[in-house]
Amino acid sequence: MEADAAAANGPVAPSSAEFAELIELSPDAICVHENGVVTYANRAALETFAARSAADVVGRRFTDFVAEDSRTAVVEKLARLTGPGAATEPVEALMSRLDGSKFAVETVSVRLGERHAYQVVMRDITAKKAAADALRYQAALVSHVSDALIATTGEGVVTSWNPAAEAVYGWTAAEAVGRRASELVGAPLDLPAIRRGGGVAEAVHRRWDGAPLAVRVSAAEMNDGYVLVCADETARRRAEQNYRTVVAALDEGVLVTGPTGLIEAANPAACRILGFAEADLVGVPGHTLVLFTESGQWIPPDEMPSVRTRRTGITHNGLVVRVRRPDGRDVWVSLTSRLLNPGDPSTMAVVTSFTDITATRAISARLAHDATHDPLTRLANRTLVLARLDAAERGAVTVLFLDLDKFKVINDSLGHSVGDQVLRIVGERLRRSSGRGDLVGRLGGDEFVVVTGEVTEPGEVRALAEHLRATLVEPIGVLGRQLHLDASIGVVLVGVADRRSAEDLLRDADVAMYQAKTLGRGRHHFFDVGLRERVQRRLRMEQDLRDAVHDGQLWPAYQPVVDLRTGEMVAVEALLRWTHPRYGAIPPVEFIPLAEESDLINVIGKEMLRATTRELAARRTGQGWDLTLKVNLSARQLDDPHLVPAVEDALASTGLPAGALCLEVTESALMRDQQAASEVLASLRSLGVLLAIDDFGTGYSSLAQLRRLTLDALKIDRSFITGIAESRDAEAIVTSIIAMAHAVDLTVIAEGVEYAEQLELLRELGCDQAQGYHLGRPVSAAELFGAQ
Repeated sequence: MEADAAAANGPVAPSSAEFAELIELSPDAICVHENGVVTYANRAALETFAARSAADVVGRRFTDFVAEDSRTAVVEKLARLTGPGAATEPVEALMSRLDGSKFAVETVSVRLGERHAYQVVMRDITAKKAAADALRYQAALVSHVSDALIATTGEGVVTSWNPAAEAVYGWTAAEAVGRRASELVGAPLDLPAIRRGGGVAEAVHRRWDGAPLAVRVSAAEMNDGYVLVCADETARRRAEQNYRTVVAALDEGVLVTGPTGLIEAANPAACRILGFAEADLVGVPGHTLVLFTESGQWIPPDEMPSVRTRRTGITHNGLVVRVRRPDGRDVWVSLTSRLLNPGDPSTMAVVTSFTDITATRAISARLAHDATHDPLTRLANRTLVLARLDAAERGAVTVLFLDLDKFKVINDSLGHSVGDQVLRIVGERLRRSSGRGDLVGRLGGDEFVVVTGEVTEPGEVRALAEHLRATLVEPIGVLGRQLHLDASIGVVLVGVADRRSAEDLLRDADVAMYQAKTLGRGRHHFFDVGLRERVQRRLRMEQDLRDAVHDGQLWPAYQPVVDLRTGEMVAVEALLRWTHPRYGAIPPVEFIPLAEESDLINVIGKEMLRATTRELAARRTGQGWDLTLKVNLSARQLDDPHLVPAVEDALASTGLPAGALCLEVTESALMRDQQAASEVLASLRSLGVLLAIDDFGTGYSSLAQLRRLTLDALKIDRSFITGIAESRDAEAIVTSIIAMAHAVDLTVIAEGVEYAEQLELLRELGCDQAQGYHLGRPVSAAELFGAQ
């Protein structure tokens, strides 16, 4: 809240470049250390530490630069900073330069984010302390000067000359007695006139050597003569002049407020910081100044620091307040208020000193903001989102996790600069479409999140999710193009009693978003515990599948393919199987999609191709089986540039004839990118292998399109075979497919044959080959062919 107040009432925040320059050119030494190691030091810090370059400082432990006497205090102060943006009060410490010399500083440390990283601002107060020491010395000098006591006759002839007079004027008592006092003090002494003037006069006397002395002369009549008390004020007046010079030269503002509450003195720094001319400041009440607390509350006159000190005598150190200048600008100051004369509280005068920390606070606020905000979109980053969700009293909230659909296409085709511009526009749209109290953040990439405590009912949340989607689907104009986006949204409803951590909430929202993408993108989906369990199982299975590739858990099963005219087995289809060490047989419908999504399918495909071609080559050679091996290729494998070399290598290394290998590709995979598929199939065809289209009838292709792909065989999808014996429509479709396939010289295979009636009807319709449980289930090579 303090940073917000500063941004609202303080000067306009600088740009990132200006901000970096502000840090680099700051007269204060500024450095950043993480886990105790210095990671950055500005120019002033390098000069302060007597370093020749940043390399002398960066990488060293910060405590190397803290004098041993101050290390414990500095470390304890840092340990108390428990949250992002937390700052220590200004504290004095003794630092050590690289050459071993010591210097005093006033430090302020700010914690950056959740890491053990801190920004430290150090102001060298060596000169200030030296000035303070000088002032104490001068005050001690003034208070210990002894007065010269001189007794004279009525005519001014000295009759007594004390040791202090000897010290003041340089004449010994033996030299002084009997001489006229005016000769000894080097100035006329009209003692009757001094008496008539009240008994006290200021005069300039001279020592025996002619040196001038500022003297306060008090004269009293005694018998037939006078007693003079000559107080040598030379040192005091010199000290006062020095004091005024030192105070005037300080960068720290100094005000003296008298017992009546009026400002009695102000040094130039105070006038500069507060924006007043000295004539407009001296003589006015202290409460003329307008002060605010760090939280933005106005400080009433009777609560002003100087008033409280005058009332209670208590010193206030390091108070941070905001001062409103006459020109309307605000400055932040670190203020100390103490009695001018603590030994005599009755004087009621108060001295207030203050340092302008506006720039320091701006730097701290910027660093704190940058630590919790995304630099591209200026939205909250993951750190701030987690902090919001980790709030001890967060109440009921809704988390919406948004992932842009097909954003990668924009990045890859138009470049990252366009992608960044799109992300900024998306962030701004989400900000405008969310409530005032909602937190909108970017977690990274094209992932965004909206946290709201205002919309928590399922119906309202659905409306909000669709409203956000509607905002994002509006065209985005970039570089003369109209880009179209959509988003998949995962939703988590968080009740008041929900004890899930912030990380758990984001994880569950991510799971729900992933499910929305799985269901077809461009939609929202609510999280439930069952969904988490399914996703966790999926993740476990994916990892187990990676292990299975190397542990021999994957193996090929072979299903016979029968010629319907002769009834003989003419081919076998190799089908991948997984025997999990814990869960047993895993259905292909569960692990094949995992393999395709994780790109394991290319690795598994190469291993299975090599194993099955080796097996069938051995069976053909050793047992004389004249069979064709059918192997499935996925859409992912068609995109693999190493597919053709892998097939060529498998044939060459195992000795299986190219014409004995038939590669089957699903219809949907071929139709996805016909040009690319055509090129891959042509390369495979050049090796001499056979090509077949699998699951025909499910991908909306035509035989004319398939003809251009130079295929050898067509496999009718099992969905048509299932109802062929009971449905005239199914029979008619199968009849048409067989007729058209034969018209373009394609061998037709029916899959999924489970009953004798289906087999007989397919034979009557002229189907060439068939496979299915009625003809033989997938089994190991040993079960199908017997032992070698």
